[in-house]
Amino acid sequence: MRNSTYCKLEGLYEKYTGYIGTRELLEEGFTNRQIAALTEEEYLEKICHGCYWMVRCGTRKPPDYKCIEVSLSNPRAVICLESACFYQGAAKQEPQTLAVATERTDRSAIKMNFPVERHYFSRNYYSIAQKKVDTAFGSYLIYDVERSICDLIRLGKMEEAEIIFSEAGYGTRRLEGILSVNGRDMEPEGYGRLLKYAELLRIRRI
Repeated sequence: MRNSTYCKLEGLYEKYTGYIGTRELLEEGFTNRQIAALTEEEYLEKICHGCYWMVRCGTRKPPDYKCIEVSLSNPRAVICLESACFYQGAAKQEPQTLAVATERTDRSAIKMNFPVERHYFSRNYYSIAQKKVDTAFGSYLIYDVERSICDLIRLGKMEEAEIIFSEAGYGTRRLEGILSVNGRDMEPEGYGRLLKYAELLRIRRI
């Protein structure tokens, strides 16, 4: 390709914060053939359908780039389970697979450059305790920590729930306390939210 093509790409590094869509590239004067060639030469990394990372933009991907990129693929995907706990500082170890949730009726493909574990939630469960995280690179949806711990229990991942429950700072409180209505509603505030979600998600026993 001509040097002018590479110079034109360099001119985009300050205009866009790392990620750029096919539409924006076309609007900036690149052809589909040039986009394919720049990807082959590793100037662009294809993130998902219609979205690229400018590899040589001089900026490193943010720590939560997987969350941002899966949202670029499907804006309705919600970071959940161990992944939600890790990216909010409640779990020490990053899961090897990014866990995301979508509604059962959402059949949009999520094909990423890293492993993704997809869960289909009913509409009622899907909408509980979502938060939107806005960053300089993009935004994504994530469930709060207490909701995510309850989801781990609901899906039978008790060992993972126990570890995160301990790492989240609940101290000597026992996870079993949220599974029975006889458990005491103890502070801190997060523990109260755990109890609330345990009831909403129907994992609390009488």
